[in-house]
Amino acid sequence: MAQVIVPDQINWTAYMQDTDAKAKVRPASAYMTEVEQYLLAPDRSGDILPWNKTSEDIRFRPGEVSVWAGVNGHGKSLLLGLVVMGFMRQKRECLIASFEMQPKATLARMCRQASQSKTTTQEYIRHFGRWTDGKLWIYDHQGTIRTEQMLAVCRYAASELKIKHLVIDSLMKCVKGEDDYNAQKDFIDALTAVVRGTEMHVHLVHHLRKGQTEGAVGGKFDLKGSGSVADQVDNVFIVWRNKKKQFDAQTGGEVDPKEPDALLVCEKQRHGEWEGKVALWYHADSMQYVEYEGFRPQVYSRTLEAA
Repeated sequence: MAQVIVPDQINWTAYMQDTDAKAKVRPASAYMTEVEQYLLAPDRSGDILPWNKTSEDIRFRPGEVSVWAGVNGHGKSLLLGLVVMGFMRQKRECLIASFEMQPKATLARMCRQASQSKTTTQEYIRHFGRWTDGKLWIYDHQGTIRTEQMLAVCRYAASELKIKHLVIDSLMKCVKGEDDYNAQKDFIDALTAVVRGTEMHVHLVHHLRKGQTEGAVGGKFDLKGSGSVADQVDNVFIVWRNKKKQFDAQTGGEVDPKEPDALLVCEKQRHGEWEGKVALWYHADSMQYVEYEGFRPQVYSRTLEAA
């Protein structure tokens, strides 16, 4: 039988492009099984915040990036520490990379939140340390960090430690210059690419531009730097502290206890339908935010409660 020779001059690129298009262009009816699942049995995956009133509205899904923003001094890191405690209560592995606080300061504040009290004992502190084993890691680095190194930490955390929640505090420590919009865009783009297909959710702390007054809550359009930050990430949360109420309380002014001490504003939730404001009250002794005025601080581990 005569040999069939395939000439080398064939334009293989054209065929590859054609095959790829044919594979990806499908009739809408081919997706109806997935549509049924999406509408009739919606996905309830993802971890929740530590407050019961947010459990149906806000979820943190694997492979996503969330931005937590606020004006300097409004308690972003404090609230995120409590959020991480909530993830640990759900038996999720967490890593905190705080470039603005030493590990001892971060952990001391979380220990106080866990103890629900201003005072603690050596025994309790050691018990708290044992409770964090297998659930909490700290990346010990202060100051600025190269973008490539931060992305390497993310890959290591996802691959080797199987981290489910990684806190990066903050964006401005990973990208030099508040006005380097291209570098910010490139970092966020790389960050979202790193977490896609992993079980990890990244929580990125960012700053808001100061408004005319500290009483203004602000929104996603007030993020410092590039406007692409809010566009690229999956979720955007604004942390706002009621500074006026705090000032009035400290100076003997009139205070309405029903007025919240803080707001957590969900400005964007790409894979969830809810956006809105969550009112929170601050329990000073425990440094916890509770969901209603007069509520006691939460217990994060029955083992810790017994310590």
